[in-house]
Amino acid sequence: MTIDRAQIWTGPVNEAALGVSPATTVGLYDTTLRDGEQTVGVVLSPEDKLEIARALSDAGIDRIEAGFPRVSDEDWRAVELVARAGLRAEVWGFSRAVAADVEALVEIGVGASVIESPISDGKLDALGVDRETMLGRIAKAVRFAVDNGIRVCFFGVDSSRADPGFFARAYATAVEAGAAEIAVVDTLGIASPEAAALLVGRARDAVGPDVPIHWHGHDDFGLATAAAVAAVRAGATWVQGTVNGMGERAGNADLIEVALALEALYGITTQLDLSRARALSRLVQDRAVTPLPPWKPVTGDTLFTRESGAVAAQFHDPPAIEPYSSEVVGAGRGIVLGKKSGIDSVRIKADELGLDVPEERRPAILAAVKTLGTTKRGLVTDDEFRELIAKGG
Repeated sequence: MTIDRAQIWTGPVNEAALGVSPATTVGLYDTTLRDGEQTVGVVLSPEDKLEIARALSDAGIDRIEAGFPRVSDEDWRAVELVARAGLRAEVWGFSRAVAADVEALVEIGVGASVIESPISDGKLDALGVDRETMLGRIAKAVRFAVDNGIRVCFFGVDSSRADPGFFARAYATAVEAGAAEIAVVDTLGIASPEAAALLVGRARDAVGPDVPIHWHGHDDFGLATAAAVAAVRAGATWVQGTVNGMGERAGNADLIEVALALEALYGITTQLDLSRARALSRLVQDRAVTPLPPWKPVTGDTLFTRESGAVAAQFHDPPAIEPYSSEVVGAGRGIVLGKKSGIDSVRIKADELGLDVPEERRPAILAAVKTLGTTKRGLVTDDEFRELIAKGG
């Protein structure tokens, strides 16, 4: 959804560099319940997945990949629960280019699905399958799914490392067999933003102008958000990713980060209600038992929390110290105390807690705060601050 531009404080540099962005809305396809659960050690119960799916739908995510039902009985039940929950978001399944996988989706009643197949020579060699055989499998699986009423997005695994000629043949084969959409897949997160744009262009050349293109990228080089944005600017109309960037190895593109970057920096809208971003992030953290680093973009705990005294001196003027309003992502602002605090930190915290600390006492209180923060190698709590004031600093 469109954000209030008055709450974005990035200055004119992006507009100067980018010019006018296309007036388009990009769809967000969430795969937290499938690809996100592939994070090492994470297990989401069917009930967890249903709760997360409801939150995703309520927050404006367009499509939710409910999972791969043939992985286990638990996954089968999770897909059933999500598919029958009556969500606003479209519910999609996941399938390999295998008839039994598609049959499972038909039995559950999922009306749309990704169908995956590796298309890089490295993956094909590892599986012992030649190119022509794989093209036959792709065509057969897509045709079977379409004949059974399933809308298909063909998902070319490791397409970022595929031979360009076979890349084009694989996607063209899938579309000829009935795939309505395609996903360009950077399985190992190796694509630079420029390469992501190149790959989307190649895909467009292969399938024509009317087939929607997804971008699915991983973060092994820390470029997942940048690559997703580049893919969109090159013509992708869907971005696949997860909440908090969960996933194998370095994880997937974080859909919340992508949405904020698209809207705030590029003027390209999504349907995500960013004011729900942090609540959604916290839910996934809690259910997956995977806390985030506090400095994580958009959803980190300390993004709008200030310890530095130099920054606290400007705390009254958010645009001076923050690139966008905390309200955009449903966050609060605050001052914490510790080794790096300053006089203004003491004043602001005292006012926040309703404590009377005369100006002449603040230097002594600040010294005590710095000493305690250094000694404990951490922050001074509100109760500790009260005790320091009671003791006279």
